[in-house]
Amino acid sequence: MNAIRPVARRAKSLSSTLGFGEKLFTSGDERRFAAAVEEGLEAVEARLVLEMSFADDLADVTSRYLLDAGGKRVRPTLALMTAQLGDGNNDAVIAAAEAIEVIHLASLYHDDVMDEAQMRRGVPSAQSVWGNSVAILTGDLLFARASKIVAGLGEEAIRLQADTFERLCLGQLHETIGPGDGEDPIAHYLGVLADKTGSLIAAAAQTGAVLSGAPLEYRTAVTAYGEKIGVAFQLVDDIIDLAPPVDETGKNAGTDLRSGVATLPLLYLRRLAEIDSDADELLTRIEHNVNVADLGHADDADLTAAIAELREHEVTRQTRAEAHRWAREAVEAIRPLPPGPVKKALTQFAESIVERSN
Repeated sequence: MNAIRPVARRAKSLSSTLGFGEKLFTSGDERRFAAAVEEGLEAVEARLVLEMSFADDLADVTSRYLLDAGGKRVRPTLALMTAQLGDGNNDAVIAAAEAIEVIHLASLYHDDVMDEAQMRRGVPSAQSVWGNSVAILTGDLLFARASKIVAGLGEEAIRLQADTFERLCLGQLHETIGPGDGEDPIAHYLGVLADKTGSLIAAAAQTGAVLSGAPLEYRTAVTAYGEKIGVAFQLVDDIIDLAPPVDETGKNAGTDLRSGVATLPLLYLRRLAEIDSDADELLTRIEHNVNVADLGHADDADLTAAIAELREHEVTRQTRAEAHRWAREAVEAIRPLPPGPVKKALTQFAESIVERSN
């Protein structure tokens, strides 16, 4: 097998990465802010290509597989944005932003094994190409590489990475075992999202502020913002999962549901089914077809139709409302930040993610 050669890629613009138009950056300060973040993204992208290489040919291919498949680079972007609250881009900020993205990539390899996902970023998932063992070990290699990068950034960065990794693992564990006796399934699910998604986005925002020397009150604000944005982001993903594919992702509508993952619309439906017969009938159709799918007896047409009904159901509107609530709380969390391009961009990002469709 031939190793993939590192290829320099141009980072996406800040506007396209965070999902808002170029008109956001009109003043001189705003244009300088955007230019600084985009320059940092270029540096992060170049480092990712160079750093994610191993002496083993197979590891070289597998470790860069999802990197080369694309991605929005939301986490390094947030780190670079919050760094502008301090001294801006420096070597430590760039390295930390890279490490955050490597951790995210590593988690995707593991998530796809846990969820038995067949596609990721429009390509076959790593374990569907090389098998579970190679995918798991590739994720482990990337976690190790991230640790080597962070090791040179000081004790505070090392501790932050360790705390984040612990939360990532606990989130996956809690998702796997489900809520305990007497625990509210919806509260449990939101806690899982805070650990699995929110913690790493919070770490990105916190790292940029810490390593740039931003004031302490700003670090606290952007950390809270990052975690809440992470939950909102995943809740919108729950809604997007119900939509038919609009590109070449290879996913069917309801991919998570078909894999047995209970997203928030389904959890809301389960709660409503206790008092509403129509909701109970829809829930029964979905769960019956998912449960028999492994036996090869699922009625895919009926399951697809049921997922379409769920997409238009009030519980999905409730899910979007919940995403909006988390986004509003994220914006409220950054109230201590000074007026300027950082606060403006973070506010616009919070507003844009709850309206996204992909």
